[in-house]
Amino acid sequence: MIDLTKIPKKTGCYMFKDNLDKIIYIGKAKDLSKRVKSYFKKNNLDEKTRILVSNIKDIDFFVTDNEIEALILENNLIKKNKPKYNIDLKDSKRYAYIKVTEEEFPRILIARKIDGEGKFYGPFVSAVSRDYIIEALNKVFKIRTCKKLPHKECIRYSIGLCSAPCILKISKSDYEKNIKSAELILKGKINDLIRILFNEMKEFSRNQEYERALGIKSQIEAIKNLEERQKMERQIKYDEDLINYVLYEGRIYLMIFKSKKGIIENKIDFDFEESPNFLEEFIVQYYSEKETIIPKRIILPIKVEKILQDYLQKISKRRIKIETPIKGDKKNLLDLIKKNIEINLFENIEKVEDLAKELRLNDYPKTIECFDISHLSGTLTVASMVQFRNGKPDKSNYRRFKIKTVEGIDDFASIREVIRRRYTKLILNKESLPNLIVIDGGKGQLSSALKELEKLNIKIPIVSIAKREEEIFEPGKSEPIVLNKKGKALRFLQEIRDEAHRFAISYNKVLRKKKMFE
Repeated sequence: MIDLTKIPKKTGCYMFKDNLDKIIYIGKAKDLSKRVKSYFKKNNLDEKTRILVSNIKDIDFFVTDNEIEALILENNLIKKNKPKYNIDLKDSKRYAYIKVTEEEFPRILIARKIDGEGKFYGPFVSAVSRDYIIEALNKVFKIRTCKKLPHKECIRYSIGLCSAPCILKISKSDYEKNIKSAELILKGKINDLIRILFNEMKEFSRNQEYERALGIKSQIEAIKNLEERQKMERQIKYDEDLINYVLYEGRIYLMIFKSKKGIIENKIDFDFEESPNFLEEFIVQYYSEKETIIPKRIILPIKVEKILQDYLQKISKRRIKIETPIKGDKKNLLDLIKKNIEINLFENIEKVEDLAKELRLNDYPKTIECFDISHLSGTLTVASMVQFRNGKPDKSNYRRFKIKTVEGIDDFASIREVIRRRYTKLILNKESLPNLIVIDGGKGQLSSALKELEKLNIKIPIVSIAKREEEIFEPGKSEPIVLNKKGKALRFLQEIRDEAHRFAISYNKVLRKKKMFE
């Protein structure tokens, strides 16, 4: 069951995934929670959307600072992943350039390739971003768009979108100044341009040319708005990994944004125990993996020893640079990564806190282990154990078991065996026990598990969840706990139970295939 409560009420992109964890649809929204929920509420969906919804097994998301960033990121993610249910624009206008013509009064145009006279900027990997930039530059600097200069002003001049060089409403030198300003933006020198314009605005104001000063102020505001678009797609010629983290209760929650030539294409997250030099240790381990490609730039929130950069250069056999920005686009992206981590982290913590409250637990169940039994008509019986840590699946601690002491269909005996094997091993190895145990089943399965825990002299809160009515059973109580069907606690238990069920069935299928082959 998909937990829609984990989707934040933030602007960003959402990704629907199928049962193979493959992205099948990508969309953007001003309010991610509202947009995603709409798919599961509407009864008048078209046939294609109904099929899409039936195939959704998981949802992931990126949070962005505004809708413009979400639009650009959506475009980039679609081009990268080619989801089945998004439209496929095979004849895309991607990778075009922007051209500034060499005319008496130059124009700003789209160029499919670098050819002929003029100055070329790009390539622009997003048609959406490129078209917006051309439109914005024409509007801000009132650049002409007509192919031939007319003999009288056009409607664009009448509505304030053109400076009308055709009837000399602007001097050639002032028009050229506007073109040079536009070129500074195309070169990425936005801060330089804003500084120049700001000085001009102050000069006009000192000379009491307030109308011209106001015009410059409007240009500065428009340029700053244009700059917002460049966060999710920057024109660079190399790949980057941008890494940030959050420390919470002794654990590090770390996320990487993978950027390919300035385009954010993917995110990867990790969590692990805090250690004195965790960032350096993580970088060495992560980039030492054979399948991990080391990018030309690695952007970090804090400085690390130079020896780390030397090490990466040695194993990659090329120049690598580690940067720690204090301002600018890269610093803004690091802040955005942190925002994504916090939204994920604290949303999961809320689920854990709500579960503790509903089950009246003395401590928060930071570590939860859930068990499920799967068999084929009493044969090939297996058990699964999944672990959730701070509200998230910790797949490194998943375990699967072949049931060895039970013949035929006997879920109670199978549960006893797997509980005995799991916690006997933890006690012998002096490993930490979970804060809560969940059993997929009813009162019988719960009673069987509890008896084994008592034999091992282990006191851990334990509950079971029965599929039919989604009832929660606790030891010593004849009546089940009925949780709010829309509440976070029940949805969290269902998420845990469903993951244990999935993991058990997948193992049973593996054994079936092996048996058939034999």
